[in-house]
Amino acid sequence: MSKIIKPEEGESFDIELEEDLLKANAKIAEENKSLLKRHKIIAIDIMGSIGSGKTSLIEQIVKKLKNKYAIGVLNGDLTTTIDSDRVRKHGAKVVQINTGKECHLDANLVRKALKELDLDDVNLLLIENVGNLICPAEFPLGSNKRMVIISTTEGPYMVLKHPFIFMDACVVVINKIDLAEAMGVSVEKLKKDALSINPRVKIVKTNCRTGEGVSDVIEALDL
Repeated sequence: MSKIIKPEEGESFDIELEEDLLKANAKIAEENKSLLKRHKIIAIDIMGSIGSGKTSLIEQIVKKLKNKYAIGVLNGDLTTTIDSDRVRKHGAKVVQINTGKECHLDANLVRKALKELDLDDVNLLLIENVGNLICPAEFPLGSNKRMVIISTTEGPYMVLKHPFIFMDACVVVINKIDLAEAMGVSVEKLKKDALSINPRVKIVKTNCRTGEGVSDVIEALDL
């Protein structure tokens, strides 16, 4: 077995995750949650790697629910408005958040974005986090629920290699199930891995390109 090198207590030098910063983010997240609650808005933080299918899933959810909810979408990305442009065409109220070099959204950025929405005209808010399965886990945004989407094209060990992001999720979406056989990936093994980390999480299998399973995602989110 290879030797594993780990930092000792207090030895990690990642400034981004300093305790004071995390506490400040948590405080703003609670303020965001209170604001959204006052406006009776359901907010969902959608996390996943680049290319997992976050934007495609949001597009499908908007198409299916736009006659039931007044939907707002916050699209997080390093640069560009590509994702927000895709979602806007389906009729959602969209705000693009560009994080520059940061690999996740934080509560302060979400607070700024909320000021750009008429919160009296929104009752469902979908927050597309930056494509990353590590940093977003440490930064709550003030959402009611957190959902993680993974895809079969990311390989068989995606869940086991990134356990922390699944711990606080209420729903895990396994996307691109049509490509599982070609990729040599077992969807059932991915499901088993996720449940081993979070036994309470709901697992949904999808093909967001065709819309397969999206109604099950909506049901799992109680929307």
